[in-house]
Amino acid sequence: MNLKPYLLFVIVFQINSTLAQKVEKVYETENLRIDKLTENTFIHISYLNTDDFGRVACNGMIVVDDGESIVFDTPTDDAASDELIKWLESFTKSKVKALVVTHFHSDCLGGIAKFHERGIASYANNKTIELAAANGEIVPKNGFDEYLELKVGKKKVKSEFIGEGHTRDNTIGYFPSEKVLFGGCLIKGNDAGKGYLGDANVNEWSNTVEKIRSKYKKAAFIVPGHGKPGGQNLLDFTIGLFR
Repeated sequence: MNLKPYLLFVIVFQINSTLAQKVEKVYETENLRIDKLTENTFIHISYLNTDDFGRVACNGMIVVDDGESIVFDTPTDDAASDELIKWLESFTKSKVKALVVTHFHSDCLGGIAKFHERGIASYANNKTIELAAANGEIVPKNGFDEYLELKVGKKKVKSEFIGEGHTRDNTIGYFPSEKVLFGGCLIKGNDAGKGYLGDANVNEWSNTVEKIRSKYKKAAFIVPGHGKPGGQNLLDFTIGLFR
């Protein structure tokens, strides 16, 4: 009897069960929800009304340490972004040090104006800045090509462009001390479909995620752009979806 499929199921089930126990909702209104994932990381969830998929929940990540915080992707609009910044200041007692935008779609930078109003530094891949400008969006103010490393409190966070997939500019974020990887829309939640492909490179998508899987083997928590967080199984699922 081949036990490998059974063992794989057990491992994935245990990972998802453990994650379900760890994720804790700490804030929710009609426009914004915040879940605590690990000691210093949170997922912010806001909503985008679309013609093709209805009202879509969109994830971003927050990293907090020693009185500072860094946000990956804005909520989808100014109101939810203002709400998020105020929550961070009051609940975590942190000053928002930076915003990192992972690609040029509005579910990643729709609320960027509120961050700029407060003088918060914003960062993105130079391709993201170029594509956002071409689409008439307010653009992040600081660009990088392949790799960005920032300090939050006494710890560091990374952002990296590894390859094309959901878009030509999509980057990922990583918080090494707690092994949390923010995949954004490049990574699919369990049982998700392929979603919007209008700006995608479907031929390279699985190759890019395979590179992420190889480089970030230690990542224990994976946060997709939409849907629930998981483990390395989300990378495997995304690779299979676009292979």
